[in-house]
Amino acid sequence: MAVKEINTAGRRKTAIATIALKPGKGRIFINGRSIKDYFGGRATLEMMIYQPLALTGNETKYDVIVKAIGGGICAQAGAIRHAISKALLEANEENKSVLRSQGLLTRDARIKERKKYGRKRARKRFQFSKR
Repeated sequence: MAVKEINTAGRRKTAIATIALKPGKGRIFINGRSIKDYFGGRATLEMMIYQPLALTGNETKYDVIVKAIGGGICAQAGAIRHAISKALLEANEENKSVLRSQGLLTRDARIKERKKYGRKRARKRFQFSKR
């Protein structure tokens, strides 16, 4: 199936990644830089991003252009993986069972809990003194 360009967004914590999935040679560019340059050789984050492409057998079929904002690099990697998974689903419905079984289509909704009044952080209490 010929795909022109698919645009999707993925989220993780406070990071948001918008991607453009285009037919190509399997290159990934994040904020105008290569994946190796952006993540500084962190192989686990690179594997995390390539996971949906590898599971569906599309490593060399598509180029991915990413704009990632917010969060840290781990959260951005999770957001990119979520966006790529959604784009691959849009490209081919047959990918749904593979991606769903690995949990790649589900948005990880865990975010930082807000600070409560009278406390140092969300749950930390001040030291208790009996006397």
